[in-house]
Amino acid sequence: MTLENKKKKLSNGYFGKITEIRRAIHANPELSFHEFKTSELIAEQLKQAGIESVKCGKTGLYAVISGKSPIGKTVALRADMDALPLNENNNLPYKSKNPGVMHACGHDIHTASLLGAAFIINELRDEFNGHVKLIFQPGEEVLPGGAKMMIEEDVLLNPDVDLIIGQHIMPELASGTVGFRKGIFMASADEIYITVNGQGGHAAMPWKLVDPVLITAHLIIALQHIVRRNVITVIPSVLSFGKINASGSTNVIPDVVTIAGTLRTLDEKTRDEIHEKIYQITDELTRSMGGTAEIEIRKGYPSLANNEELTERCRDYAVKFLGKENVSDLDIRMTSDDFAYFANEVPGCYYRLGINTPGNENIPALHNSNFIADENSLKTGMGLMAFITINELDK
Repeated sequence: MTLENKKKKLSNGYFGKITEIRRAIHANPELSFHEFKTSELIAEQLKQAGIESVKCGKTGLYAVISGKSPIGKTVALRADMDALPLNENNNLPYKSKNPGVMHACGHDIHTASLLGAAFIINELRDEFNGHVKLIFQPGEEVLPGGAKMMIEEDVLLNPDVDLIIGQHIMPELASGTVGFRKGIFMASADEIYITVNGQGGHAAMPWKLVDPVLITAHLIIALQHIVRRNVITVIPSVLSFGKINASGSTNVIPDVVTIAGTLRTLDEKTRDEIHEKIYQITDELTRSMGGTAEIEIRKGYPSLANNEELTERCRDYAVKFLGKENVSDLDIRMTSDDFAYFANEVPGCYYRLGINTPGNENIPALHNSNFIADENSLKTGMGLMAFITINELDK
């Protein structure tokens, strides 16, 4: 039996167990850096398979599977574990039991898939040299992110990681398929917080006031022009504000307005230039209208670039494992992921896993209360990750 067929057989064999684990995680979601029960479940499952784990990154953990010889590469596999602050609207037998918390971004699938890959790799450990490091990461959804924390706690050392693989679900892709992109793939992510100070009072007498609502309205429009007129058009960038708090009334103009937004871009130099423009325009515009402003830019995850040679190899493995018709090439995305921190330290490949039921036109959206996934994707998720890993170790 070929290695490819062995992995497919093992993937099918573990499907029932991994589905149960995924459902248990989905029913008991935990927010970023509060993944205590999730982490305990993972540690227990690994222990039952004879794999010891180590706590890392507050609520994260990692484990190592060694092959027949310690001489060889170390391949790291990463999955994130945290859920989102969202009420689930689905009527599923494994619906979230925690009000206001839901796995709406597929991290339950990522975690279960990595566990499945671990079981498969562990059964085949006599067929490869080197090591496999399993990284179960907390806090991907909030800054500063669990990846950075785990790196600072030396998760990539002892044994030293040579390359890292990660996967993330993609609703636009059918279950049983995957997508790859070499080079720059996902955007950086920064949080923008601005407080506009004025002088409030009666809305019927605005000439006696410094209206921070009016200033903020002008400011939001002015800031939008940064990405439209100050950034080279070939560098995708997004500046969006999703929160405005004026706390006034129909006849009351407040003293203060706060806004919050996000900046995404695929170029680090452009990122810094936009930061400077935000400070400059905000200060000059608010002063020109009689107000003042306070600005906080929380620099978040860097842009994510896949190692081109590694990603090309991983794509070739996927074609061999799934068939050419089930592997696609993807475009850039303005979403972000702190896997970028890992990929900045060692060569990385971050690919997309299809989870949509084939033929279904109602694509489930990420970060949506009605998000749902085809669980057959777990076979692909764990099988392909194991296949990529052992092929890389063989090289």
